[in-house]
Parts: sequence; C-alpha cells; structure tokens
Amino acid sequence: MHIVDGALSGSVLATGAALTVAGVGLGLKKMDYDHLPQVGVLSAAFFIASYIHLPIGFSSVHLILNGLIGLALGWAAFPALLVALFLQAVFFGFGGFLVLGVNAVNIALPAVLVYYLCRHGIGSQSPKVAATWGAIGGAGSIVITTIMVAFSLMLSGEAFLLAAKATFVAHIPVMIVEGFVTAAAVLLIRKVKPEFFGLDEERAYG
Repeated sequence: MHIVDGALSGSVLATGAALTVAGVGLGLKKMDYDHLPQVGVLSAAFFIASYIHLPIGFSSVHLILNGLIGLALGWAAFPALLVALFLQAVFFGFGGFLVLGVNAVNIALPAVLVYYLCRHGIGSQSPKVAATWGAIGGAGSIVITTIMVAFSLMLSGEAFLLAAKATFVAHIPVMIVEGFVTAAAVLLIRKVKPEFFGLDEERAYG
C-alpha cells in the first residue's frame, strides 16, 4: 500500500518521517537480537508479498502481511518494514524516498497496535480462539493501514479525497484475504515453531 512521491504535502511528509524515526528507535531498543534472523525473514516476506501490486490512483493494492509481522515482532516491525520499503523504492521504484516515512508509519504502526491487541489471543490453548485472533489481527491491520493511508491523502488536499475513498474500497478484499492468511499462519506456526511468536517462552514463564 504505497503512496507515491508527489502526492502528499510537506507537513504530512515531515510528520510521517518524525513518527517513523521514533518508531524505528523504539523498535531497535526493544528488539531481541537473538531473534534477528526472524526479523530478516519477516522483512523479506513483506518485500515479496507486496512485489506484485495493482496501482489504484495514488496508492496500490497488494498483500501486506503487517498483521502477521506485528504479532511476531511488536515494535521491531518498524525497522523490519522500513528496510523492506527502502529496498522496494531502490530496486522497483515502489512508493518513493520522500514519502518513505509516511509509508513506513502507515504500515508499521498498525502492526504494533495489532501486537498489543491480539498477541495474547494467539497464545490461547484453543486453536480456534488463536485462529480467530490471528484473523482479527490480519484483517484489522489492513483496516487501520487503509484508514491511515486515506487520512494521509485527505490531509494533503481536497484533490486527493476521491483517491482516499477509492483506496479504502479497493482494499476491502485484501482485508478479508489477509484475515484468512494470518489465521492460517498462526495455526501453522503454533504447531511447528511456537518460538516464532515467543509462545514457548510465555508458556514457560506463566
């Protein structure tokens, strides 16, 4: 869900950059460096998932997986997603460099919110409950991201109001798909690699 360079006002760009710097700082501070390979894997997953995209006005439609990334990384989602977005801008021209901060905060902040809202649920002893919270996290992250993207466009002028509305409508199917994908991923990871979510550690200590 990349906003392109030239679509946003200077004040929106500056605010996005400042929030991303703060988020990356917190992410690096809270990052467990023993799980650094996990951060790299999820950054790569985002990079690949959003490689195939359909342009929609000043944004684009594609899988994002920020809900799954948020559930696994928490605040570390900020540096992971920023690196992936930067590489996409360098190699494929997705988004742009001036708008990098806004794109990063629009995708990473919902991931962090999902971590706090849904993390406990995916650790439930009931697979159905865990899958439900995974679906909520996957779909919810797209809802929040889409609202933030639309809001970023709206703050940049009335000329972008139609694009903002189109962005939200176009991502409704993505919300549904990401809900199912994240739910399935939560169920699979719980069985084969619970430490990916830190669930083994949480169960060991309480």
